[in-house]
Amino acid sequence: MSSQVIEGTVNFSNVTQHDVYNGQSTGAYSLTITMSEEDATALSADGVKIKDYDGAKQRKFKSKYDIMRVDADGNRFEGEIPYNSKVRLKYKSGPAHPVHGTPTYLEAVKVLELPEMSEEAVDF
Repeated sequence: MSSQVIEGTVNFSNVTQHDVYNGQSTGAYSLTITMSEEDATALSADGVKIKDYDGAKQRKFKSKYDIMRVDADGNRFEGEIPYNSKVRLKYKSGPAHPVHGTPTYLEAVKVLELPEMSEEAVDF
């Protein structure tokens, strides 16, 4: 179970507090990203289930432990990772499950690029 790396764009970030499902804490942090077709194919080949949302390939990576977060320069990144940020994830694959596929355990996140903020968002 060695570490692997994948890049993508952030859809949902829950890296500062636990994910909540049906009003209950899951006890885990998570980060959902959209990835390239090639990366999605490689993960699928390893038994990882990939979701398709409007033609985009997505996967949620989880951890029960605090997730190390750094910026592109290697400095500590504070707070949640904004939607549409470009990131590189370090993760480990777990043992395959016959129904749910191979789990992906998030270890660290490197924020490569923050999203552009439009003028309209500033002048609301």
